[in-house]
Amino acid sequence: MHFSPIPWKVLASNVGVGVLTDGWTLDVPDPAADSREFIVDIVFASAFAVAPVVQLGLTGFDIDQRDTSRITLKAESITASGFQAVIATWAATRVYAVEFNWLAIGP
Repeated sequence: MHFSPIPWKVLASNVGVGVLTDGWTLDVPDPAADSREFIVDIVFASAFAVAPVVQLGLTGFDIDQRDTSRITLKAESITASGFQAVIATWAATRVYAVEFNWLAIGP
């Protein structure tokens, strides 16, 4: 039996978004909404052969101290060419900025 080694590709970067980013609304509480989210479209510098495994790591945030700090960060809609990083908050939390790293590994 003969196996060909699969060349693995690893891509990574850091991202910072916040009140100066077009479309950012996480700093404005909305009592009518269950949650609020901001989507960051990430496009890989070079495409993978198939959708890679993506890991996100929250590295920083700026949240108003008047209310409880609530934030989630998820990778969604992962394809061979990119993914969406979804930042969400809820209730009265005001998020002014978020920083995160991402790592994608695949063939």
